[in-house]
Amino acid sequence: MTDTVRSYLDAFNRGDVAAMLDCLDDDVHHFVNEGEMRRGKQMFRAFCEHMSRCYREDLTDIVIFSGEDDTRAAAEFVVNGTYLVTDDGLPEATGQRYRLPAGSFFGLRDGRITRITTYYNLADWTRQVSA
Repeated sequence: MTDTVRSYLDAFNRGDVAAMLDCLDDDVHHFVNEGEMRRGKQMFRAFCEHMSRCYREDLTDIVIFSGEDDTRAAAEFVVNGTYLVTDDGLPEATGQRYRLPAGSFFGLRDGRITRITTYYNLADWTRQVSA
């Protein structure tokens, strides 16, 4: 199942939302660092479209971990980004660059991702884009 997670993260780095969606269960539960849980591929697609407008990000130093029963996995990585367009409630975007350690936890079933939970330090990100 780590192949599914690797495929998802590789698609993220290519900006290939369709390939990311191919890795997901139709009823995927997406828990973002701040905000409401999104359910289903359509909500996930809308989230990706919003993120692509506001941010350009590339993940490096990726390490993937998996549980013994292949129903859970985690990935640790560094987010290297550029803040493109001001996001609601956040500092003004002027093309600031940022670099953050982050991680995602995944639920897996039948070769698909059923849950994505992502964490990063929002205060650190805010400090970097406000400097």
